[in-house]
Amino acid sequence: MRDGHSTPPAAVADRAGEAQKATWVSVAVNLVLTLAQLIVGWLAHSQSLIAHGLHSFSDLLSDFLVIWATRQSSVPADRAHPYGHARVETAATLVLGVSLLLIGAGILWDSGMRLQAQAVLPGVEMSAFWIAVLTVVAKEGLYRYLIHVAKKLRSQLLTANALHTRADAASALVVVVGIGGALLGWGVLDLLAAALMGFMILRMGAGLAWDAIKELVDTGLDETQVEAIRATLRSTPGVLGLHELRTRRMAHQVLADAHVQVNPRISVSEGHRIAESARARVLREHPEVLDVLVHVDPEDDLEPDLAAMKLPGRETLMPLIEPLIADLPAPEKVVLHYLAGQVEIDLYFAQSCFAGTDSLHAVEERLASRLQAVPMVRVLRLNCTSAP
Repeated sequence: MRDGHSTPPAAVADRAGEAQKATWVSVAVNLVLTLAQLIVGWLAHSQSLIAHGLHSFSDLLSDFLVIWATRQSSVPADRAHPYGHARVETAATLVLGVSLLLIGAGILWDSGMRLQAQAVLPGVEMSAFWIAVLTVVAKEGLYRYLIHVAKKLRSQLLTANALHTRADAASALVVVVGIGGALLGWGVLDLLAAALMGFMILRMGAGLAWDAIKELVDTGLDETQVEAIRATLRSTPGVLGLHELRTRRMAHQVLADAHVQVNPRISVSEGHRIAESARARVLREHPEVLDVLVHVDPEDDLEPDLAAMKLPGRETLMPLIEPLIADLPAPEKVVLHYLAGQVEIDLYFAQSCFAGTDSLHAVEERLASRLQAVPMVRVLRLNCTSAP
């Protein structure tokens, strides 16, 4: 029906501000960890710590990507983007997922080449172990903070960044085990830890990229969510049926459209009011829904044999009917009902046009025989209106 309700500009700004604050915290933590891991990993001869340091550097890049995306997605809707810019978050999530895929694949490749080279591995020093332990603790704490903010804002991109951070904590734990094994004399464990970390990063990137692709190709909500919206629409007074309910995501929000069936003989304005009522119910009971486009149907139009478009419009039909009612007074109003593959016509006359109900019935009987010449018209009814 009318334009969907939009989030107030102040709320959009607050959401963007909180998301960026969380991201800047992530930037600070990742910057410190990146420098510590790269420097200590190089000095302490730990390939897994260097690999994790490169991963943390990719986190910095993703943090700046989040900052840019949240700013862009908070820009109000305009003529070129009437639904807003929320899908910038989705596109950024796809970029983040692909970057993780590439980083994971690169770490796997490098670790595999080093394992095959059978070179003499330099001994790993104790400082690498403590930096790895510090990384685990810092990353887990950062994850808990980011996921709290992401759930509060219902941000897919912040959730992706938080999950990325949790993957960092898990991979850092693998690095701790690998470095610990190397310190005990099994130097190859450091490379195996780097390879396992690469696989974990690759798997996480694939999941994020796939989820973003599904949203960009307008994959619908899961059946449970769709059924909840369907139940809300069907419970609206005046809605007799529902079909073609379609949903799609746009970042942290949902867009939907539906065809509702109403009594075919009510006025256009009453049908519009029912549709607006159904729309308002969905927006009220499902806060994640940005807008619902409600189409009003007088019948289930999914059946092709009942398609109203196969029947002639008023401009074609009235010239066929006018000769049949040429001996009657000019009607005040003509209402056409396109139902069940045929047309029903209501003619409205002033009450003074007919002497009594007997003459009205006689006219209807006479018109019924004439309608045989127009098979697309099921019935023609005469109605008398009283003066206001």
